[in-house]
Amino acid sequence: MDIAKLNDVSLHYRVEGPEDGPVVVFANSLGTDMRLWDPILPLLPQGLRIIRFDKRGHGLSTCPPAPYSMGALISDTEQLLDYLAVKNCVFVGLSIGGMIAQGLAVKRLDLIRAMVLSNTGAKIGTKDIWDARISDVEDGGIEVLADAVMERWFSAEFRAQPELELWRNMLVRQEDEGYVGCSAAISGSDFFTTTASLRLPTLGIAGSEDGSTPPDLVRETVDLIPGSQFHLIRRAGHLPCVEKPEEYARVLTDFLTEVGHVAGADG
Repeated sequence: MDIAKLNDVSLHYRVEGPEDGPVVVFANSLGTDMRLWDPILPLLPQGLRIIRFDKRGHGLSTCPPAPYSMGALISDTEQLLDYLAVKNCVFVGLSIGGMIAQGLAVKRLDLIRAMVLSNTGAKIGTKDIWDARISDVEDGGIEVLADAVMERWFSAEFRAQPELELWRNMLVRQEDEGYVGCSAAISGSDFFTTTASLRLPTLGIAGSEDGSTPPDLVRETVDLIPGSQFHLIRRAGHLPCVEKPEEYARVLTDFLTEVGHVAGADG
């Protein structure tokens, strides 16, 4: 395990793969840690340099007092990538991770050559929704939201599996303060104008049964960027990398190949 001591936070991160490999950075969703990506990593091409991290208030990273701004989350990620001397990565962001991707691409295009916006939006939810969620967590902890979150995160088919308990446990064991802090960051963010200014290869991924960021929201967001692509994963919710890892990895690999980040079959 590695820790990067940044300006006002320490981020837990992990780097896997050869030092000279093309870099793919993964940013996970609200209420999860870097283990979110475990199901797909063995299915990706060999030779990639994979970087994962726990955003502030999540996993093994430090948890400053809430609320957080999206600017702080973007700055954390920028500092981490500078600390690791990353340039020209493909950035894969899911949910709040996809919002971080959008903001970072606007701020530091030298860091990102292409991005995957998975189960995310230029704006997610409304202030009233997030205020209610924050109030619930402040009063009773994440546990009071857990069952409703599972319904948004996963299809009915997946929720009937014993594995659901692993993801519910991951959610409720996150810091309440970190969940509240990042919820505030999402509440205050609207990237429609800035994302529409971006010009870089972009892939959108959505789950047909996503109760948090429905497919139409993901499609609307990636359509802001000329030349973007969109892929719908059927019978999956907000975390298709968990429910349908083979399809997710295949779509991501095809995109990495298309943007020249990995060699094709004849390369």
